[in-house]
Amino acid sequence: MAKPVKILLIVLAVLLLLLGAVCIATGIIMKQQFGRGSYPDRKYYSYYWYDPDYSSTHKRENVQFVSGRNTLQGYLYGPEHLEDGAEPPKGIIVFAHGIGSGHEAYINTLMWFVDRGWVVFAYDATGCCTSEGDGSVGLVQSALDLDAALHVTEQDERLKGLPVCLLGHSWGGYAVCGVQNFDHNLTAACSISGYAYPLEMLQEGAVQTVGKPLAAVFRPFAAGYHNLTFGQYAGLNAVDGINHAGIPEFILHGEMDTTVPYEGISILSKQKQITNPHVRYETITGPYADHNLFFSSDAANAYKEEFNAQGKALEAQYNGDIPQEVRDAAYASRNLPLINEVNTELLQTIEQFYLDAIAGTDDTAATMRMME
Repeated sequence: MAKPVKILLIVLAVLLLLLGAVCIATGIIMKQQFGRGSYPDRKYYSYYWYDPDYSSTHKRENVQFVSGRNTLQGYLYGPEHLEDGAEPPKGIIVFAHGIGSGHEAYINTLMWFVDRGWVVFAYDATGCCTSEGDGSVGLVQSALDLDAALHVTEQDERLKGLPVCLLGHSWGGYAVCGVQNFDHNLTAACSISGYAYPLEMLQEGAVQTVGKPLAAVFRPFAAGYHNLTFGQYAGLNAVDGINHAGIPEFILHGEMDTTVPYEGISILSKQKQITNPHVRYETITGPYADHNLFFSSDAANAYKEEFNAQGKALEAQYNGDIPQEVRDAAYASRNLPLINEVNTELLQTIEQFYLDAIAGTDDTAATMRMME
């Protein structure tokens, strides 16, 4: 064999080895990025849980259902509104949570709606908390899980005839729009901090994780992994869903969001591509207009900043090794009711949007806030 041919074969072999190595590395990185979500240690977690904080005053029913190959744990909150003789509920809100945790990270918000006369169906998505799955799979999975959840609510005879409103945040904010590519009988949807296109968000996440130059190298491999993972659903996106369903939509996004960047990645930034005339856009402003702090009241956020500053002062005082009894005393002194105050104004705005959609009186043109 001629020497140039041998050299060419060696070069090709090296390139194939490098290609294989990058493919393997991509798979490892993606599985790490989309690992299991879990709830934090309750001892040092300042937010309420259903049990014990609401279990004595609010009913819920456990509802298990299958999404793909996994059994997911769902919960119907406010079933008392469906009992004979009870005041009929305003409707049902189906909630999709953000990645890395579960629905109870939003329990205060969900209970606010229950207290206002809504039935809420929430669940832990694939690979999250109380549900099955080795990991959360990827950025499209939240829409597929929500599709499965909606089939569950549609089969419950008690819920038939109720207006169905969607609410989602981040991963779930994408889901409530992406799921509209499927045909469900929906009344309205509210997406908060959602991304429009999973591949765009995937690339943005790579940039945030490994930096722009390296992310550019991995981009085609990550896209390939994404396409292989989701197959026919790989292109499922929020814009097409919004345009397909044509229902009233409320799209909110914090102007300082760096997790799902406000510019370019967010659903709100895709207004020129959205043809559905019933979409309301609102930019969340103010000192807590990031990815999720705005779910809490301003007073709650200010107090959390103060509490965290006290924690840092203790870290400095004890050179990073705070004695257990000191740490426990600090946490025992927390003002938990204040920490758990919700952003009532935000939730009232969302509820009124739902009620207007149910009544058929949503004046989107009058309330729309378009970006310049």
